Amino acid sequence: MPFHPVDAHVGGRLRLRRKLLGFNQTKLGDAVNLTFQQIQKYERGTNRMGASRLFQFSQILGVPISFFFEDMPADIGEHVPEVEMLADNRFQETGIPEEEVNALVVDYNRIKDRKARHRLRDLARGFAGIKRGRAKNKSG
Repeated sequence: MPFHPVDAHVGGRLRLRRKLLGFNQTKLGDAVNLTFQQIQKYERGTNRMGASRLFQFSQILGVPISFFFEDMPADIGEHVPEVEMLADNRFQETGIPEEEVNALVVDYNRIKDRKARHRLRDLARGFAGIKRGRAKNKSG
């Protein structure tokens, strides 16, 4: 089943919140009576979440449903092949220790000022060579 960019985004937000709370996939799965494999599929965007499941996750993770849609690009549906490729590679090993990534995510989440968070995100994207949510084409 091909990835839909919205499913990949919502799944990424599920993964972010789960990690911020220190839950592993098994613990979250147990809370909603699912296997960790099903949680993985939701997080990767390979399986879509129904409204009742999304509501259930929002209750367990202590966030409004809107949390799962925050920071979603306005043009997310216009570049489906690019987002599908991102979803395929989104959870590949980066070589950065997971503890370091988790600490960065926790620290980022502690920044209360939304504009400051977005400036920091834009700065990180600049260092990574990403412009407007997409990686720069290295071939020219």
